[in-house]
Amino acid sequence: MSDSSKRKRPLVAEKRYGAASKAQQSRSKTKSRKKKPAKRRSRAPRRGGILGFLSRIARWVMRLIWVLFSRTALVGIAMLALIVGYFYTTLPPVEELLDGRVSGSVTMIDNEGEVFAWRGDQFGGVVTAQTVSPNLKNAVIATEDKRFYRHFGLSPRGIASAVRINMSEGRGPLSGHGGSTITQQTAKLLCLGEPFDPTSGQTEAEYEADCRRGSIKRKAKEAVYAMAMEAKYTKDEILSIYLNRAYLGGGAYGAEAAAQRYFGKPAAAVNAAEGAMIAGLLTAPSTLAPTSNLERSQNRAATVLRLMREQGYIDAEQEARAKANPAVLSEAAQARAGGYFADWVMSSGPEFFTRKTTEDVIIRTTLDQRMQRAAEEGLKWVFENKVRAGSKAQAAIVVMSADGAVRAMVGGRKTKVTGAFNRATQALRQTGSAFKPFVYAAALDLGYSPNDIVVDEPYCLDIPGSGQWCPKNYTNRFVGPTSMTTALAQSLNIPAVKISESVGRDVVSTVAEQFGIKNDLAAGPALALGASESTLLEMTGAFAGILNGGSSVTPYGLLDLRLRGDDELLMGTGGGIGERVIQEEAAGQLIYMMEKVVSEGTGKRARLENWQVAGKTGTTSAAKDAWFIGFSADYVAGVWMGYDDNTPLKGVTGGGLPADIWRETMQRVHVGIDPKPLPMIKPAAPQVVFQGETNQAAPQPAPQPQRREPARPLSLIDQVLRDIFGGGN
Repeated sequence: MSDSSKRKRPLVAEKRYGAASKAQQSRSKTKSRKKKPAKRRSRAPRRGGILGFLSRIARWVMRLIWVLFSRTALVGIAMLALIVGYFYTTLPPVEELLDGRVSGSVTMIDNEGEVFAWRGDQFGGVVTAQTVSPNLKNAVIATEDKRFYRHFGLSPRGIASAVRINMSEGRGPLSGHGGSTITQQTAKLLCLGEPFDPTSGQTEAEYEADCRRGSIKRKAKEAVYAMAMEAKYTKDEILSIYLNRAYLGGGAYGAEAAAQRYFGKPAAAVNAAEGAMIAGLLTAPSTLAPTSNLERSQNRAATVLRLMREQGYIDAEQEARAKANPAVLSEAAQARAGGYFADWVMSSGPEFFTRKTTEDVIIRTTLDQRMQRAAEEGLKWVFENKVRAGSKAQAAIVVMSADGAVRAMVGGRKTKVTGAFNRATQALRQTGSAFKPFVYAAALDLGYSPNDIVVDEPYCLDIPGSGQWCPKNYTNRFVGPTSMTTALAQSLNIPAVKISESVGRDVVSTVAEQFGIKNDLAAGPALALGASESTLLEMTGAFAGILNGGSSVTPYGLLDLRLRGDDELLMGTGGGIGERVIQEEAAGQLIYMMEKVVSEGTGKRARLENWQVAGKTGTTSAAKDAWFIGFSADYVAGVWMGYDDNTPLKGVTGGGLPADIWRETMQRVHVGIDPKPLPMIKPAAPQVVFQGETNQAAPQPAPQPQRREPARPLSLIDQVLRDIFGGGN
């Protein structure tokens, strides 16, 4: 018993139950841990009643909307990708998009080889984002799209900002500011891939306007096209297209054309001020062009410079320096020389190389910019110093060499114009007494002498169907017997009519026509008094024929024409000396008579110091037109003055203000030129008396010497000139 009592411990109730209790607690904890996930899966009890029902409906609607939206978005993204992919496949290589002009350009250079005028759509050549001046590149990005290198073709932030600005300014959300990126603007310049079709019946202007429509449909297509461009081209390629196709005012398309036109330098060489000015034109190229308003263009450039500084392209010091030295026009652009002359060359040249050219054409002209300035300054001086303030009278000037090469042309008082009405070439006006030299030319060519006597007396003619016609002198006085030279110098009407009737109106008409008066000439006796109409260019060219010894000339301004980049000439001079009209001796005698017009007669106000000058005044009936046309040994100049609406001039004759304008012009033209004598021939003794009979159906001419041969054998010089200019009998 003792052994067994040692082996068995006494049972202790507390320990037994305690151990069991601990084991039970351990099992209970394990079971509780295993049951926890089941508690998470359990749902909260449904809310009952109407609120529960509405809640379930709302959740169902939201799930439906999400499903529809997500699936629609996926379909939309797929369709957008397909459309972008389609446009991607239609986009050509970037090289084909750099020059987008439909028509070509014409660049005109003067007789010294300097560019003075541009016409058409000017494209100076291809530039790229890498070759253009960083100043210009940065200015364009700062002005047009500061996040250009960070977006995918569209700028949601820019669009939202534009909509906000438009709404705040009382416009529609898409009216005014567009928020377009450079890529979108380039897409618009490409007309979203729709090329101009000349056969569509739509003009180029209508086509461009259609490309710039701002409808929602057009904007959506523009956005898709822009994304396709972003996928197809690099950022620099897109910027290159933009820099080459953007219109920058003054007919300049692309950065190179603008830099050459405004600053006379390549786009790679423009400084910060010049780059800012070009970039500023993108907003409104026509109104901001520096050739239209330099100050406005400079103000816009200052804004661009501020944007460049704010975006870190330049520092404050560079901004201040550029603003202190704003961009200015080159000498050629500032002069805007020869607007009327350039328009005339464009209208007189072949249409397929001028007005409708599809190529870039270079035309070398006869323009002398020094003489052009002389004509403009002479005209301005007279109107500022001798014409009453507020006068609406107009004037025109043509200066040419004896062979018809036009050196200067002013078609109106506003000289810095393009496409304006050119009174030198387009205005048909009565010539008045400026026509009389052709009457005397016909008589001299028949053998009469400048010293032959004609009687200035009352004189009438019976005109069939019109009754009696009695010409009068401007002074209403008669001088009696007088020489032809004095009659021309004093611009007497009756002697001119008597001589015309004596030699024959048909002969006078033929001489005038052969000298270049192309318009219909009056058929009656008033022919001798300049009842016919002509242009200033024609009349000046006819007087050039007198100076060159009696051969006709065709006024011309075009020397030669070629395509840009080609050395081969496509055409040469279109004018010059033509066939002989009167004998050289007759021309020399006529020059002698016309010299007396200036030295002793009605043209005294046209005299030039140290120069022999010949010319003729002209005043039409009721003083609607006043002319002075004359020449030195080197140059011929014609001046017309009048009103566009034929209002009579007050107190103005050809020997007055027109002679003043002629003198002021020719004084400037002859600066630095040594004086030369006129090629005039002094006359022989008097031979013939032109009497004429009054109140007769036709006058009785005095006996006439036998007419000379129409031309003499050509001298070596004449032969050479005719070989060069294409003239001949």
